[in-house]
Amino acid sequence: MSARVAFLGLGHMGLPMAKNLAAAGYDVVGFDVFPAANDAARDAGLAVAESAVAAVTGAAVVISMFQSGAQVIGAYTGELLDAAAADTLFIDCSTIAVDEAREAHRAAEGAGHRSLDAPVSGGVVGAEAGTLAFMVGGSEADFAAGAPLFEAMGRRVVHCGGAGLGQAAKVCNNMILAVSQIAVAEAFVLGERLGLSHDALFDVASNASGQCWALTTNCPVPGPVPTSPANRDYQPGFAGALMDKDLGLAEQAIDLTGVDARMGLLAREIYHRFAQGDGARQDFSGIITEIRASER
Repeated sequence: MSARVAFLGLGHMGLPMAKNLAAAGYDVVGFDVFPAANDAARDAGLAVAESAVAAVTGAAVVISMFQSGAQVIGAYTGELLDAAAADTLFIDCSTIAVDEAREAHRAAEGAGHRSLDAPVSGGVVGAEAGTLAFMVGGSEADFAAGAPLFEAMGRRVVHCGGAGLGQAAKVCNNMILAVSQIAVAEAFVLGERLGLSHDALFDVASNASGQCWALTTNCPVPGPVPTSPANRDYQPGFAGALMDKDLGLAEQAIDLTGVDARMGLLAREIYHRFAQGDGARQDFSGIITEIRASER
């Protein structure tokens, strides 16, 4: 494969994704606004451009992994869309609001390019292992063009529909995750105070109707799932600050649609408080420490 791919945003997620593309045979040229990230990419053997515009110039595909929708739209409309060759495929893997994703689509297509929103699930571990899940929004033709790249970086790729619907799937999934993680944590604290051991509760719930990812993979107590963040003092994983961010996007979507999503909004409130302190840097399963510390 010789198609040149510009990869913008070489942080904890972006760098391993870019490395997996290069390992799959793509001609990857990266860039990050932080010099240390560019140095890390060079140390990993990736080519690094002098600027985002230089990276995009001559690329067939532009992949971005940014922190906010404002950064995505600002980069697109600032210089990138004008610098790219006609009909470049822009793939944004950032997690941003649905309406921001649709604005980015409109800007790209208005400038004569193709566009996909493709947020990911799986965290840094999935990015490094090449096992990410991609939720993709855009046309069937553009999805087909992007599919080989997604398969080089991930294990599961789902075309969710038109522009913005990849972000819609991501925000809905993470709202489910947040609510279930809180429920699992509350159940373990309740079990503790009733005298129930962690192992006993896990053995029951993991094989009964309480079974869920927040329990069987991200178990919030040490022991039952040795690989869960609870066994390493809640080092992320997926940090509380990121869950707070994603639930903020869910809150925007709830406000936009008028859905009576009381559990989602309560999860947003709980994680927003958690992320104001040490929870911002802990795995989001560390919410159990807040529940233990609280009394009715």
